[in-house]
Amino acid sequence: MNGWRGASPTARLLLVAVLLTGLTTFMFLPLLAIELTAQGIPAGRTGFLVGLLAFSSQAFSLLSGLLVDRLGPRRVMAAGFLLRIAGYVLLGLGGAGRPAPLVAGIVAVGVGGSMLGLSTKTLLVSQEGSDPRTMLALRSTFVNIGVVVGPALGALVYPLGFRYILAACVLSHLVLGIGLVSGRTAAAVPGRTAAKATGPGAGPDADPGAAPDAATGRPGEVTRWTLLRHWAPLAALGVAYWAIYSQLNVLLPIAANELTGSTAAISVVFTANGLLVVLFQYTLLSRVFRRATARTLLALGFLAFACAYAVLIPLAGWYSLLAFVLPVTLAEMLIGPSLDEQAVNAAALRRTGLALGTMSAAGALGSLLGSSLGGQLLQATRGGSRAWVLLVGCSLAAAAICLLLPKVRTRHA
Repeated sequence: MNGWRGASPTARLLLVAVLLTGLTTFMFLPLLAIELTAQGIPAGRTGFLVGLLAFSSQAFSLLSGLLVDRLGPRRVMAAGFLLRIAGYVLLGLGGAGRPAPLVAGIVAVGVGGSMLGLSTKTLLVSQEGSDPRTMLALRSTFVNIGVVVGPALGALVYPLGFRYILAACVLSHLVLGIGLVSGRTAAAVPGRTAAKATGPGAGPDADPGAAPDAATGRPGEVTRWTLLRHWAPLAALGVAYWAIYSQLNVLLPIAANELTGSTAAISVVFTANGLLVVLFQYTLLSRVFRRATARTLLALGFLAFACAYAVLIPLAGWYSLLAFVLPVTLAEMLIGPSLDEQAVNAAALRRTGLALGTMSAAGALGSLLGSSLGGQLLQATRGGSRAWVLLVGCSLAAAAICLLLPKVRTRHA
């Protein structure tokens, strides 16, 4: 990867941290419900605890962004590492007879994960010599390596005991925390300031169609209407993306079983999806669509979503399911990083953390709405094609909303 070779030592260390924390997280996360059930915790309470982990991370994202901007990403990163280490230790101490450390551990892991995610992402998009799109594409690639490899590693270690997995999480976070926090990871943040100063509207080559820079007020003073015009559709797209994407965990597993008669069908979809992202995410964004605006990538991504759900309408068994994989993966590769890129480019000076936190909060709301409405949709349609038709319509509507976004060109290094 040219992006990796051209990245600063700090960026490389941050990407290694993303990889290793992703590996250990996905060693731990898929087995949490199994371990809680094995400890004798009822299924209802187990579901609540697993949901509490996701809620703790997502609900704290907006505050995490504010803390990153107020205290600096290195301090927030240090707090995130400490919280996660404490959370894993508490999970090892908790159990059916000791609910207090169990609940506290789950909340600490979730909140710590939110702080780690936003601080590392803020540092990555602020690196001098690299544009945000490249860093976000690399980050997505490294996250998905963890998604693909982590569960397999967890399955290998789990027979030895769940505490060995927790120990691996503690050790990796401790080593990474010392390496990142004691280094000069925060020194790259001023690069964001310089990038802003030379961004759209900063000089004679400014793009007249670009969004005004929130720091300098050029090409025009930033007004409340300007902010609303940019952030209202962007937040709506964040909600829409996660509401549509969440159907991979709600509607698709049941539909895959009905289409193929195999409970392993959904595993094939997720494995293929993860491998495609790992192999092509960076090349797609940094080479194929290097000159495209984030707005264009978002529109193409939602159109890919529409194509993905459209191929499920015929209910053609494995043919529909396998045809679904490529466009839904394309949508994921285009939309996820582009939402963050658009947010970073729209953010005011020294408000990168808040911008990324806002997108994470929109994602949390979208996931909640998508999961709730997906279940209702499943009951209402009773396994027919109407659910897929509705999702195609929602995807096309989101693609249309993309046209409301102002054009913001990527600032290439």
